[in-house]
Amino acid sequence: MKKIFLGLVISCVMLFASIDFNKASKQELMSIKGIGQKKAESIINYRKTNKIKTVDDLEKIKGFGKTLVKKIKASTKS
Repeated sequence: MKKIFLGLVISCVMLFASIDFNKASKQELMSIKGIGQKKAESIINYRKTNKIKTVDDLEKIKGFGKTLVKKIKASTKS
């Protein structure tokens, strides 16, 4: 029940605010449409050595193309 509630809270937050890709947890990243476990892990690994300044910086990560980044940008309102 806690996981369901947490998921709902995170989803609501994602609808109304942009996400900080440098601080977001794996679960928060996975709540974004188009980002699953592998892509969330890729973001987390990338940000260990690089700062993500804009959503467009995600294109520098393997597996993130222009189309996906465009969809992420639209869904996070960044």
